[in-house]
Amino acid sequence: MNEILNPVLLVAGIGLLAGLILAVVSIVMAVPKDEKAEAIRAMLPGANCGACGFSGCDGYAKALSSGEAKPGLCPVGGAAVTKSISEYLGCDAGETETKVAVVHCLGSYDFTSDKVNYEGIRTCAGAAIVAGGVASCQYGCMGLGDCMRACEYGAITVSNGLAVIDPKLCRGCSKCIQACPKHLIHFVPFWQQAVVLCSNCDKGADTNRICKTGCIACKKCERTCRFDAIHVVDNHAVVDTAKCTGCGECAKACPRHCIKMLADM
Repeated sequence: MNEILNPVLLVAGIGLLAGLILAVVSIVMAVPKDEKAEAIRAMLPGANCGACGFSGCDGYAKALSSGEAKPGLCPVGGAAVTKSISEYLGCDAGETETKVAVVHCLGSYDFTSDKVNYEGIRTCAGAAIVAGGVASCQYGCMGLGDCMRACEYGAITVSNGLAVIDPKLCRGCSKCIQACPKHLIHFVPFWQQAVVLCSNCDKGADTNRICKTGCIACKKCERTCRFDAIHVVDNHAVVDTAKCTGCGECAKACPRHCIKMLADM
């Protein structure tokens, strides 16, 4: 009987001792919880997009808890989340600037074409490896939908070879910006302002050969603007959003119709 009982008792004793050791170690080495950060984390939307400048919602919550960041950096949560966090922290919410993503290209198949018949992996990242992309314009949208698949809010559609973002549905998470291998997508403040929907940096004559709507650096927009808000840089027009008043005169003057007013998109 003892030959059976003794080993059982020995194993049970070892298990009990190991359990006690683990319990003591878990108490001694326990990482203290930051209840403040956890409360803030619960207020954040959980997109983990990094648009706030931190490593996801956890990183932003920790930064807010320690005072290293201010409310209002979460574009997905918007003003409602900013208000909740500000009230919890007992600080001024300040002004929350809403930004939306814009595809700086109008090169649908109505205005341009592909330079090759691409039969590879149907992604922009894959196509970009092949001779810099399949579009005739080396700067243009390839329309294979990497940005659309990255968007969790249904704000992006691909039609006629061009990705289009609905600013009213965009939540500013920046995932489409990260997904675009051509770096055509950028944030702009969401209000009535001019946006240049072209990224071509070639000379006007070269642009004209491959795209009917691409910026040809004619500078008509620059001469029209009374507020010094638009200039031709690297052969294409660039809007200074801090100076733009949203008057729309540059859009009317553009002979290529590649300048649009954001509120009308």
